[in-house]
Amino acid sequence: MGRFFEAFGNIFRVPDLRKRFLFTLAILAVYRLGGHIPTPGINITRWEQFFNSASGSIFGFFDLFAGGNIRRLTIFALGIMPYITASIILQLLTVVIPTLEKLSKEGELGRRKITQWTRYLTIVLSVIQSLTIAKGLEGMGQGIVISPGFGFVLLTVLSLTTGSAFIMWLGEQISDRGVGNGMSLIIFAGIVVGLPHAIGNIYDHVFKVRDWGPLTLVMLLVMMIAVVAFIVLVERGERRIPVQYAKRVVGRRVMGGQSTYMPLKVNAGGVIPVIFASSILAFPTTLLSVPWVKNVAWLSKTLQAIQHGEPLYYVLFVAGIIFFCFFYVSIIFNPNEAADNMRKYGGFIPGIRPGRNTAEYMNTILTKITVVGSIYLSILCLIPDIMISGIKLQHLPLVGNWVDRTFPRFLLEGLNVNFYFGGTSLLIVVGVAMDTINQVEAQLIMRHYEGFTPRSGRIKGRRSTF
Repeated sequence: MGRFFEAFGNIFRVPDLRKRFLFTLAILAVYRLGGHIPTPGINITRWEQFFNSASGSIFGFFDLFAGGNIRRLTIFALGIMPYITASIILQLLTVVIPTLEKLSKEGELGRRKITQWTRYLTIVLSVIQSLTIAKGLEGMGQGIVISPGFGFVLLTVLSLTTGSAFIMWLGEQISDRGVGNGMSLIIFAGIVVGLPHAIGNIYDHVFKVRDWGPLTLVMLLVMMIAVVAFIVLVERGERRIPVQYAKRVVGRRVMGGQSTYMPLKVNAGGVIPVIFASSILAFPTTLLSVPWVKNVAWLSKTLQAIQHGEPLYYVLFVAGIIFFCFFYVSIIFNPNEAADNMRKYGGFIPGIRPGRNTAEYMNTILTKITVVGSIYLSILCLIPDIMISGIKLQHLPLVGNWVDRTFPRFLLEGLNVNFYFGGTSLLIVVGVAMDTINQVEAQLIMRHYEGFTPRSGRIKGRRSTF
């Protein structure tokens, strides 16, 4: 712990790093300040009543990434989701459209062009989403919109689109002039802002309401620490494929001959598969609020069977995570292209023939670690969710009554923890924290300071003071 505080203090000893760190904090403060400016023309009290009744729907899922701005319906209600959606769309189109694929291989210039198109697509998606929100709010009635009409729709579109574009700009400013990835840090700030409320909720359960005993509290804390340690362990995990480069004579110089490795991360897809699976399964709950869906008995019953907490929901959730893990990894890594590039530069995997055999070997390894990564994501998302809301096994046909009498209540009903402890949010928080710490650590080591971890070491050199 002493090493950590010493490394944190070193941040303020380096003028450039201190400036970047303070700039990042200032931008995040601006983001949180804008998250308290309500959208004009909305009755916030009526909207919060509706949101609380539909918190398990897609509104609650998007509110996670918007940092609570949807619950308050602020000008930042769209959050960073339009930018994330635009980035994913362009990433998928890169595989399909040859022009985008060519741009992605043109280095910095190509990446800037793709980033520019991502911004344009973000604005288009923001306009569409804000227009849909405005028309949907008018159609809900319930006194949510104070003065419906064209003026309200236009003002809502302008407010929400401008807010989304401003968040995108804030994220880019952090990436360029601050510390860490700006978009990730904005999502991180939106999630951890609920931490004080979560601690207060746990305090109420233990010391005020007293419906939790000391054993429950200890079990909850141990589970939190275990899940975080599990995330850190797997996120750092990678399979290293040894690569040997043959010696080549270029002019009068002998090049190559060294050994290296190709790292393949266990969780190459990150949180993207979880986001895809969660967003798809959130739509059925949203449809239950539509009047004509409620009136169709069989459709309403089917949608209720795949609500959050139901056994069928978790089965589909795990299946969706596994599918999107393979789908996303197949997009971001092409074994045939990697094998071809390796052969061009005179590289080969010891014991494997270059070309097709190398591609098949890498594809086999990638398939195995993707299976492990998808199981890891499934476990990570299931355990916290079951702790929060339980898994309603008593709703199963034939064995439901027996399960209700036999199984413990905390497994069936959860601990009712009002805490952002879901797998998606926890994976984002831990992943962004690790990435930011690694970037700061690299800056410290480059300037002859000790890093946060013992493995970082310290380059021998000067040691300045305040």
